[in-house]
Amino acid sequence: MLPFDFDYYKPTKLNEAVALYQSLDKKEKKPMFISGGTELITLGRINLAYTEAVIDLKEITECKVMKFEGDHLVYGSTLTLTKIEETNLFPLLTKTASEVADHTSRGKITLGGNICAQIFYRETVLPFLLVDSQVMIVGSEGMKVAPINDIFKEQLQLKNGEFLVQLATDKRFLEAPYISIKRRQQWNTGYPLITVAALKMGEEVRVALSGLCPFPFRSKKLEDSLNNWEWPMNDRVDAALAELPKPILNDVEGSSEYRLFVLRNLLYDVLEGLGASF
Repeated sequence: MLPFDFDYYKPTKLNEAVALYQSLDKKEKKPMFISGGTELITLGRINLAYTEAVIDLKEITECKVMKFEGDHLVYGSTLTLTKIEETNLFPLLTKTASEVADHTSRGKITLGGNICAQIFYRETVLPFLLVDSQVMIVGSEGMKVAPINDIFKEQLQLKNGEFLVQLATDKRFLEAPYISIKRRQQWNTGYPLITVAALKMGEEVRVALSGLCPFPFRSKKLEDSLNNWEWPMNDRVDAALAELPKPILNDVEGSSEYRLFVLRNLLYDVLEGLGASF
């Protein structure tokens, strides 16, 4: 049970959801968009989230789609991770999503909920960063579409009252060779230490990371170092590690030094697994 009461709304149209938010915000209800609600329940119980009005997006048609449109695969933001796993249209996303939380939770966690979460892992954004996906966002200023690498800076840069509707990915990326690895401190339980997602397009290796810093990221400088074929692999990995953003997490899951040790080995695994270790 949550330690506060709230009003519940379930709009069926995008403009209805936007108008609801604006109205409730003017009434200082601290409205919150949800699609799965798992984070509200988790954080609300420990007083890290609060709202007097919940706007549930699950019945909005545009947020539920999963289809090919021309040369793009489109995912709606309210699709559950389980649904994404079952259809397996984007294998790298399937593999990454399949290791978020546990099986029961993945039936409730949604794609948009994970990408826009307060918790810093947000692993499902990694494949979309790697394949230069487009995101569709709606708010009081209307609909806008933008490259995810332009609008995701440590987190999805949403203005007050905006929410994620869809993500579109060029089909040519879907069958690219890929690797997705999650490392935990102990066995296969608990929070991840580091998650790495990578794919290879032509001779280019792309890498995105979660759990190393207090935000997921893809670094072009890191990739440039890994793809410098004139250097031996050891030098490429050393140069890549020198390009990491700051800070490196240092918490109960692992020290910053241990995380860097794990990452070094993961980068070797990525290069060897993608046939880029020469």
